[in-house]
Amino acid sequence: MTGVPASAAGGSGARPVRGGKLGTAAVNQASLWNIANILTMVRLLLVPGFVLLLFHNGGYDPVWRSFAWAAFAIAMITDLFDGHLARTYNLVTDFGKIADPIADKAIMGAALVSLSVLGDLPWWITGVIIARELGITLMRFWVIRHAVIPASRGGKLKTLAQGTAAGMYVLVLTGPLATLRFWVMMVAVVLTVVTGLDYVRQAVGLRRKGLAAERAAAAERAQQTTEALEAAGMAGAASGASATDVRGARGARGARGARGAHGAEARDAAEAER
Repeated sequence: MTGVPASAAGGSGARPVRGGKLGTAAVNQASLWNIANILTMVRLLLVPGFVLLLFHNGGYDPVWRSFAWAAFAIAMITDLFDGHLARTYNLVTDFGKIADPIADKAIMGAALVSLSVLGDLPWWITGVIIARELGITLMRFWVIRHAVIPASRGGKLKTLAQGTAAGMYVLVLTGPLATLRFWVMMVAVVLTVVTGLDYVRQAVGLRRKGLAAERAAAAERAQQTTEALEAAGMAGAASGASATDVRGARGARGARGARGAHGAEARDAAEAER
């Protein structure tokens, strides 16, 4: 999810800039009730509806499973549309940032777990895909302070393969189509693992660079502080030396004055004796 100009938030009425860059103002002005967030909420609501349809009448009724497939397909399509709208019209909100990935993982996780419960999909496939998604989510939090890893082409293919394969398993297929859905799911599993490992590689590299940059910045700040302290110390020493010179000059003038006074007294005494 992304953000909208002031008009979408009930603001100044300026029209949204298509493909405009995201900024703090856009994020703050975006309305919660924008079309991208609404599609995300629809996808969240479809999750329990999909599960109920899938398990209705024992979970093996071809008609009800077709209804479940329709709900699953709508949810996956809304994922494509809300992302496109968000990128195009800058519909960024804090709710969207949190709810969008949750909705994506919820509908896919619900499909995989439900299919495994029904015995249609091996549990190891469900475990691999869910473990990857949860691991990548934790990895995002691990590196978010340093950088954000953009979605790759492999990641998009992975999502497409997962959605296609899970949808085919939701339907009651037999014969060659049943064999085909197995191989589509295998492709999805391979893409899931490969893209997950690539994400870990990128995350580790970005974190190292981020930590190195932080250490360099800290060292630079320490050096600047040291130089400032040294400059202040030199200025203080110079000021102390000037004060000492002034005091010495004043002392010398006082001594000369005292000697002059003693000399005048001596001359006066000599004249009195004469």
